[in-house]
Amino acid sequence: MSKASSAELPKTVDPYRLAEHNSDLEGEIPVRALSRFGDAVLGYDEGAVCHVKLQFYMDSERRRIVSGELEAQVKLECQRCMGAMVSLLTSRFVLGLVTSDEQAQRLPKDLEPFLTDDFSADLWSMVEDELLLVLPPYPLHERDECPAKEDLEAYEPDNASAEPEKRPGDNPFSVLAGLKNTKH
Repeated sequence: MSKASSAELPKTVDPYRLAEHNSDLEGEIPVRALSRFGDAVLGYDEGAVCHVKLQFYMDSERRRIVSGELEAQVKLECQRCMGAMVSLLTSRFVLGLVTSDEQAQRLPKDLEPFLTDDFSADLWSMVEDELLLVLPPYPLHERDECPAKEDLEAYEPDNASAEPEKRPGDNPFSVLAGLKNTKH
């Protein structure tokens, strides 16, 4: 098994050759170089990087596979207080290397396709896609750490689990029933 490690992950590689040689790659990608991802987050510290570990191999069916782990610390906007919050994004993934949509459709359901050229793959784009997939849809501070904590407590009833008392006239359709009875 060959292993390559560098400070910066190579942008493009021959993934098929790496898979045939059972290769590992480890490195970093500057977050500022991932423009689509940068547009999706509130910000990141100067010099922020995404740490990446990749394993290229062939499975028992001779499919070329890349599996990996990534980690990046970014700033997201809390949807409760609308303030900045630091979040550590992590992902583990397993992708099947394919060169066409037909090959992608033949992959087993547990493998996501990674569309490549015959001899090159853009690793930075792959990592950027994985980062975008792990972004939380509604980032929130921990409840006790959120600056809006006092506002939340002001709107919560003392006994949140108690059911509100129902009265016979509380039915929103009772007005319609009354109108129906008065019509001749």
